[in-house]
Amino acid sequence: MGMIANERAALADSLWAATANPSPERPPLHGEAEADTVVIGGGFTGLSAALHLAEAGKSVVLLEAETPGWGASGRNGGQVNPGLKATPEETEARFGPDLGRRMVAMSGGAGDLVFDLIARHGIQCAASRCGWIRAATTPKALATLQEIGRQWRDRGAVVDALDADEMERLLGTRAYPGGLIDRRGGNLHPLNYALGLAEAAERAGARIHGHSRVSGVQSTDDSVTVSTPEGRVTARAALICTNAYTGGLAAPLGQSVIPVTSVQVATEPLSDKLRRTILPEGHAPSDTRRLLLYFRKDDAGRFVMGGRGALGDGSIGKRQAALREAAVRLYPQLEGVRWRYAWGGDVALTRDHAPGLHLIAPRVMAGLGYNGRGVGMATAMGRVLAEWAQGRPGAELDFPITAARPIPFHRFRRIALGATVAAFRMLDRVGI
Repeated sequence: MGMIANERAALADSLWAATANPSPERPPLHGEAEADTVVIGGGFTGLSAALHLAEAGKSVVLLEAETPGWGASGRNGGQVNPGLKATPEETEARFGPDLGRRMVAMSGGAGDLVFDLIARHGIQCAASRCGWIRAATTPKALATLQEIGRQWRDRGAVVDALDADEMERLLGTRAYPGGLIDRRGGNLHPLNYALGLAEAAERAGARIHGHSRVSGVQSTDDSVTVSTPEGRVTARAALICTNAYTGGLAAPLGQSVIPVTSVQVATEPLSDKLRRTILPEGHAPSDTRRLLLYFRKDDAGRFVMGGRGALGDGSIGKRQAALREAAVRLYPQLEGVRWRYAWGGDVALTRDHAPGLHLIAPRVMAGLGYNGRGVGMATAMGRVLAEWAQGRPGAELDFPITAARPIPFHRFRRIALGATVAAFRMLDRVGI
């Protein structure tokens, strides 16, 4: 209960929760229900899956332990970052010319999917397709970004290199020697995007129940039954879309990812004069530190700074204070500005930095592990899960189905992660 209480406090202090659109109450599941597909989890993955299934004419019940967008989907930086962590060439070499190319196209097209859903369903989430800027912190990192840009351009994407002067013009700071802009990306209000997906899914016929934490999943050759404290859903297929909040559900699924707390802070609205000097065209950059920084303005002109590396409740406040200091170093004109919001949430990391699509039982599939690129990749994975639930063969999906394998010594993850974070922080400090 303590963890849940702390999570609720983090959400309450969130800029996105404070500026969220009105959303209807979605009561808990009571009694028995039937559906073609039951979706577990009301973040981007589950909401996208439910929407795509409902639009295809399938009956869908979605069960969310809290409310739609409650987890990382409603608390992230709102950056739409296309592509996987691996480069296109790495992906194609690992998975082969057919599947590898389809994975590259699926992940690279994640931004198209997000912005298409927003436009098609009229989702009010302050969406801006201004492009995603990746800011190099070292000359070596800049060379790597330039190579990534070349690979994407070879595949038809509009991804351009930026020199120091162009970075200064777009960011308002001379802190970076260069970077890359991926014009397929952009930014949005993440919680309002999640709420918009939920409303669109409901309009298409999906049934969404909040405060319906799943306690069990039982699968047979013919059906799957998902239980909550007050109800039960019987369906032809179940999709588990719980990401960093999977816990012990469908073990060892939760042990296949490492939950890492990403924290953010935000100012009160900046003056017109001040906001013109910071990200004047509204971009949302992230840099190439090992413990990366990402920053942006919202549509009211508040400055938002985020980063990784908080390991527990005791370190969240310290990390948030460090983010405020980093923001002022980047933009000295923020000195003296009032910081109004501070919050955090867990993202799910995988060992190979790639998402997982895992067959848990004959009629149960899970998708998770977006490594900080969840706005686009979770939305795209939701569509893949919906295709599987409709009977598309696994070999025809645009992502490989694998077994969920526990990360060795998962129970000691905080100890290991603490050592890794400390090492990364030192390397970032010395600029290696």
